[in-house]
Amino acid sequence: MSAPRIRPATTDDEDVLGRLDRAAWSPLHSVQPRPEPPYDPFFSDRSGPRDHLVAELDGAVVGYLRLGFPTSLACNTHVLQIRGLAVADEARGTGAGRALLRAAQEEARRRGARRLTLRVLGHNAPARRLYESEGFTVEGILPDEFLLDGKYVDDVLMGMFL
Repeated sequence: MSAPRIRPATTDDEDVLGRLDRAAWSPLHSVQPRPEPPYDPFFSDRSGPRDHLVAELDGAVVGYLRLGFPTSLACNTHVLQIRGLAVADEARGTGAGRALLRAAQEEARRRGARRLTLRVLGHNAPARRLYESEGFTVEGILPDEFLLDGKYVDDVLMGMFL
């Protein structure tokens, strides 16, 4: 298997990214209920192709990363936030997630951002380790922020300066 290739998303990616997003759903990283038909479109007015990076392995889409602003405030536009990251089960361990994170840092710099942030559920240890290995640090914890499957879960805020 070759190294992951990262590229900007296009409108043609809508269906494959929607399928990937639904297949990758897990209570380990999602605060939303499992998606059920009829499915909402993957792209929206708030988050279109321009906001997504796509990971490909051997020509197949295996992951995506969604970038956006953490708020709509003009005084906060120097910060970009990772608002979603998914990698297909069969592509775990191939470096696709790491490649997406590195590409997000490059894209954030290209867009003039000073900081890159994200939120991760406290019980998602694999994701937290990956983020930390790529230079993100814990900047805050919202204890017991979510009640998922009958258990309280922390919301961990992470970030980095670019």
